[in-house]
Amino acid sequence: MGASILPDVGTEILIPVCAVIGIAFSLVQWVIVSKVKLSPGRDSGSPGNNGAGGKNGYADYLIEEEEGLNDHNVVLKCAEIQSAISEGATSFLFTEYQYVGIFMIAFAILIFLFLGSVESFSTKSQPCTYDQSKMCKPALATAAFSTISFLLGAVTSIVSGFLGMKIATYANARTTLEARKGVGKAFITAFRSGAVMGFLLAANGLLVLYIAINLFKLYYGDDWGGLFEAITGYGLGGSSMALFGRVGGGIYTKAADVGADLVGKVERNIPEDDPRNPAVIADNVGDNVGDIAGMGSDLFGSYAESSCAALVVASISSFGINHELTPMLYPLIISSVGIIVCLITTLFATDFFEIKAVKEIEPSLKRQLIISTVLMTVGIGIVSWVALPSSFTIFNFGEQKVVKNWQLFLCVAVGLWAGLIIGFVTEYYTSNAYSPVQDVADSCRTGAATNVIFGLALGYKSCIIPIFAIAASIFVSFSFAAMYGIAVAALGMLSTIATGLAIDAYGPISDNAGGIAEMAGMSHRIRERTDALDAAGNTTAAIGKGFAIGSAALVSLALFGAFVSRAAISTVDVLTPKVFIGLLVGAMLPYWFSAMTMKSVGSAALKMVEEVRRQFNTIPGLMEGTAKPDYATCVKISTDASLKEMIPPGALVMLTPLVVGIFFGVETLSGVLAGSLVSGVQIAISASNTGGAWDNAKKYIEAGASEHARTLGPKGSDAHKAAVIGDTIGDPLKDTSGPSLNILIKLMAVESLVFAPFFATHGGLLFKIF
Repeated sequence: MGASILPDVGTEILIPVCAVIGIAFSLVQWVIVSKVKLSPGRDSGSPGNNGAGGKNGYADYLIEEEEGLNDHNVVLKCAEIQSAISEGATSFLFTEYQYVGIFMIAFAILIFLFLGSVESFSTKSQPCTYDQSKMCKPALATAAFSTISFLLGAVTSIVSGFLGMKIATYANARTTLEARKGVGKAFITAFRSGAVMGFLLAANGLLVLYIAINLFKLYYGDDWGGLFEAITGYGLGGSSMALFGRVGGGIYTKAADVGADLVGKVERNIPEDDPRNPAVIADNVGDNVGDIAGMGSDLFGSYAESSCAALVVASISSFGINHELTPMLYPLIISSVGIIVCLITTLFATDFFEIKAVKEIEPSLKRQLIISTVLMTVGIGIVSWVALPSSFTIFNFGEQKVVKNWQLFLCVAVGLWAGLIIGFVTEYYTSNAYSPVQDVADSCRTGAATNVIFGLALGYKSCIIPIFAIAASIFVSFSFAAMYGIAVAALGMLSTIATGLAIDAYGPISDNAGGIAEMAGMSHRIRERTDALDAAGNTTAAIGKGFAIGSAALVSLALFGAFVSRAAISTVDVLTPKVFIGLLVGAMLPYWFSAMTMKSVGSAALKMVEEVRRQFNTIPGLMEGTAKPDYATCVKISTDASLKEMIPPGALVMLTPLVVGIFFGVETLSGVLAGSLVSGVQIAISASNTGGAWDNAKKYIEAGASEHARTLGPKGSDAHKAAVIGDTIGDPLKDTSGPSLNILIKLMAVESLVFAPFFATHGGLLFKIF
């Protein structure tokens, strides 16, 4: 079989060092962003006021002299708005974490009780599951350590989301101020801020997992099967927090958005992001809470779960049985190299190339994806060569399959490139630079109905190529390395997570920057620049959602494989009634979940509209601009409504595996997991892309950049009104239901994996009775 080239001590140095480099790099980016001052000092308006000079430095004359604006007042106004957005986002997340904290503790107790009861809370060592001749740690230990790793994952997920939100609210006003110096400066500020979040999250996730494995090893010693079973709780913790972050944040952001638009724009005829609108801060808070904190927790959950799925399968393969540390930690080494690759890629956007014109923004962001994928392919090749033996065996449903190291390299690479394909297909269907969105915009000529029909058709059609890409990567990776191949393919897709998140976080930061420019009364020219940044961010957000959904499909299948192995099911036969009823019910769950989340957005928006109307009617001087609106009440309404409304969808996802496993057993549960995966992926892709296309069709008409767009506009035309209706329908699809579905399919699978021993021992009560 041979040993790996990289010694164990090399692995033990490499992983934490890469994680620390990632954290250090994010702090460096943060320091650079913080050089843009938000407090007007004596030299506030003077050229080169930050002294960084150079190509992408700060030695630039502001365009304030031409604009005739008082620089001092503008900076003060931006700082004031920024602190209001930051306070709102912080207050929401703290309230959300109080609710989620109660759930976290309750669920941790449940994990301990269920897993402890497998061997009746015995503290005696048990024969190992996969090798009866050896003795392994008791089930009670697995229960205790699974509970600890669940709490670790949950806390890391919360911290990831919170830090992301903090840096985004820190950077939004700074991006606005930099837009006075040109679009290139504003782009770099927004992108650096996104990179802070991307690298912090990737490095934190890796470091916490690595430390947890090493601490657990002190107790487990040679029982690697038990050790990595206990580690699966890390993925469950990460994803369960992400579910509440995604659903709660999604409901929050859309309720505020609809409330601000309906009363402000339609009834009171004031512009979008007008400071007199009481819901305007809640709207901008929503961008940070849903798109940044929610997305951060979501991708952290995917990363944690794919690592856990790979480690569980590896622990019962030759790596785990022979205690080969370096090959065992191959998934973590891939993530470590991913951080270094993303670091080099980020320099291309911030230091090697300078953006001079608006049209260069989107190509620059797309270049990030291509460069990171190409470099990562080389990185994976090197890692597979040095960290894996030339041949080894992988556990495959009861038997060991011989695998070569080049085959495992292909598994990871196929996942990585499938991610890129999904990203670009998503961009093709949601960017207004291409014909699909332009066709949707054109359909607005005959009213909202045709717009809705075209948009829905686009969403359904956009599923075709991503599904083939996912199917191909599943076939290739399973053929080469069974379920382990699928787990590392998912890791391949997520290996460039730092770059993916940087691009993703850049969107909401630019969006907020535009809102702040409007609220601070900056000139039309600056608003045009922030709008250009925002339009590029809109498309990249859709690409990010595509990545999240694609990786969720692979992660979910890998977890499904680990669950089947751990629950000792030899085959899942679709023709048995137990499995088939599970398939049907599982395929229905994403529809039930989507119905809940969309209705929640509607009812939360209703409350917001009533509050905004009340303030306009009862606060004297609000419309004249002499009185300040009560932003805090609107933020509280969005907060309370979204927290109340996020509980039923969350309960549906968390309770389904428990109810099915306890009452119907592991065979039916395997059917439910397969059904929810198959239907959930399609709905998630179509919902996200339909919503994105409607949004960009509206922006295409508003921008009036081409001859065709000008025939449909301007703002206020019938075609534009039809486009706005499509956009409003698409909001909950693309920002609430669609992105939350990928968490549904992953979370049910990882929860089933964690509780598998309990279901296998005590599950299927109904079939036992009847």
